[in-house]
Amino acid sequence: MPLTSQVILITGAGGGLGGSAALALAKQGAELILLDKSIPKLEKVYDAIVEAGGPEPVMYPFDLAGANEAQYQDMADAIQQRYGALQGLLHSAAEFNAYTPITLHGTKEWGHTLNVNLNAAFLLTRMLLPLLQKSVQASIVFTSDSAVRRGQAYSGAYGVSKIALEALARILAAEFEAGQKIRVNTLVPGPVDSPIRKKAYPGEDKSRLREPNCMDALYCHLFGATSIGVTGQVFDAQTFTF
Repeated sequence: MPLTSQVILITGAGGGLGGSAALALAKQGAELILLDKSIPKLEKVYDAIVEAGGPEPVMYPFDLAGANEAQYQDMADAIQQRYGALQGLLHSAAEFNAYTPITLHGTKEWGHTLNVNLNAAFLLTRMLLPLLQKSVQASIVFTSDSAVRRGQAYSGAYGVSKIALEALARILAAEFEAGQKIRVNTLVPGPVDSPIRKKAYPGEDKSRLREPNCMDALYCHLFGATSIGVTGQVFDAQTFTF
């Protein structure tokens, strides 16, 4: 179990991609902190991990959009108290409502989407960096979206947030130069059967989509020893091979 004793926090852990990643990493022995605003969704993932024989995870109900800086700091302090360090951070939480023209985009929806998809990722990363730096090796993985990352029409705040998130990942990777203990990469799932995909393309034939567990090996690679020294990269899950 190559991820034994590796502590990894996953945002959006109750979602399709986050939940699938959690199960894959737990099967490799990772000790997980499952973060999501929905307790029932967290409980479902928790039960799946325990049933699969993985280490008992920690559920951390948390509203990324509504939390203030002090609450993020409280989370970091709690992780410090329990584990002392952190080896992985997976940003899998995402907010998407519908494809909308900029001319019709509501300001409240715009702000909320940017808060969840971008601002929360920045703040959580900043607060957890001291814990990641305490590890011999640590991995931060941001999740982008192939459908919007080049400025697709009508992708609105969701598209802006994903483009900006990739920039944040590149900047952070550049600040932690290759060879340092923290590596930072971006994962692009591509067309996968997920809740966001269903919202974006409600009429799509889902039988033609890959299941979220198609990325299990890639998640394990990004948080495992095989990716040490690899940083500032964008990994396309649809074409990734070892």
